[in-house]
Amino acid sequence: MNGRRVQIAVVGSSQGEGASLRLAEEVGRELAAAGAVLVCGGLGGIMEAAARGAGEAGGLVVGITPGYVRREANPWIEVAIPSGLGHARNVLVVAAGQAVIALPGGFGTLSEIYLALKLGRPVVLLTRWAEVDGVRYAESAVSAVREAMDAAKGTG
Repeated sequence: MNGRRVQIAVVGSSQGEGASLRLAEEVGRELAAAGAVLVCGGLGGIMEAAARGAGEAGGLVVGITPGYVRREANPWIEVAIPSGLGHARNVLVVAAGQAVIALPGGFGTLSEIYLALKLGRPVVLLTRWAEVDGVRYAESAVSAVREAMDAAKGTG
């Protein structure tokens, strides 16, 4: 590596509920503990929970938002990048990660998974909420972060 911190993208529902939000927050904490930069879409739900976990643990959180204004980012985003691209920003989120951790979501999350795979980014699905060829599966935040960090070592 070149001395830069590993960047891991975290994707999931912009709504999220109970257990998924708790998992996302734990993923954020684990990424911060591992010294990784958390990259996400910067809005609510899973993105905000992961950002909160990382932020509270002292980690760096980058949010690539769909609009043109920084203030649309959730309060845990330290570096807000307004893209003005709407859903097309999904490709920027996964391209910024050396690996992707995907929590439960809908069509937007599935698009991020497939874009990541198309770009050659390793993807770890946290819990089996979808069946996707070419991804790794993890059942805990700790194992998801471990898988993503190991997978990121082989990417740029």
